[in-house]
Amino acid sequence: MGSLRGLRQVAGSYFRLYERGASSSLRLTRNSALKRINGYCAKPQESPKAPSYTYSHRVPLHKPTHWEKKILLWSGRFKKEDEIPETVSFEMLDAAKNKIRVKVSYAMIVLTVAGCIWMVIEGKKAAKRNESLTSLNLEKKARLREEAAVKAKTE
Repeated sequence: MGSLRGLRQVAGSYFRLYERGASSSLRLTRNSALKRINGYCAKPQESPKAPSYTYSHRVPLHKPTHWEKKILLWSGRFKKEDEIPETVSFEMLDAAKNKIRVKVSYAMIVLTVAGCIWMVIEGKKAAKRNESLTSLNLEKKARLREEAAVKAKTE
């Protein structure tokens, strides 16, 4: 246990020496964005002011492609292609795409349920004709054996 404690102390002192050298370079490179307080780096307490790179209140606009115009029409956002403005917001385009995504999902659900119902109906029709997968496979194998026997005789 004693060696572990000594190892921690050596590592801690080495880290503090390294931190002193690194913190001075941090202060120089980041224009005093970080300052040293009790051996730790912390952000300075300054009055909140808006940085120069803040998001402006204008919404960024996007010129829709032909496909995006079709999406805007299918989603019901616009009635005619002539009504679509030259530029639209990304939010409007995302909302239209999400609406189309939901409609496609509903259509896939309906097609899946319809396919299941259709397969049940076809299975019941086959059961009335006394057809099963087993009987169909046995008939197919018998046919293949006959063809193989005929082919073997001709050779």
